[in-house]
Amino acid sequence: MWLDWQRRTLLRGSLALALGGLVPARLRAALEPTPRQTAGPFYPVDLPLDSDSDLLKVAGQAELAEGTPLHLFGQVVDGAGQPLPGTLIEIWQCDAQGVYRHPADGADRHDPAFQGYGRATSNADGGYRFRTIRPVLYPGRTPHIHFKLEAPDGRRLTTQMYVAGEPQNERDGLYRSLGASAALVTVALTPAQDLEPEALAGLFSIVLT
Repeated sequence: MWLDWQRRTLLRGSLALALGGLVPARLRAALEPTPRQTAGPFYPVDLPLDSDSDLLKVAGQAELAEGTPLHLFGQVVDGAGQPLPGTLIEIWQCDAQGVYRHPADGADRHDPAFQGYGRATSNADGGYRFRTIRPVLYPGRTPHIHFKLEAPDGRRLTTQMYVAGEPQNERDGLYRSLGASAALVTVALTPAQDLEPEALAGLFSIVLT
């Protein structure tokens, strides 16, 4: 299903985000480095056997994960705006009930149909994509998705992505600590029913220096 969706996206050019020219004008002009943030306590202790870029479908599970589907696109570039192909991108987040796939967070209560962790490698244009769920509130935290990147030259970045318009953003200590740089990790989500019923889509491009 995910591969079929990828083929349709490439054929139709849906969202025109997946192939190139992904960096928004505000990033191309400023090329401010994406701010670093903590990995938090719930990076997976052991990676799931199914660790691809589609977090909604786990091998061996008949059902899709609970939650609103989110198609997340982006591009990884360096400080000069040049694409960084071959960058490993990892994401992890809690499930639709606010539970991480981690033994310290009640992994037995985690949605078994939600992968919880995924990884992808940026293409020749620095582009990447994930299919996951819209992040939800976690106790004490605004909705967010954790990102960890490693470029082929060894440059690394750990950060978090936030959702534009979330009331909890301004009450979240980590988000507030970013100041004006918060704009670089805050993503507007828009309806994307052409990709999947009830789905949302977002663009999160990353400047890795």
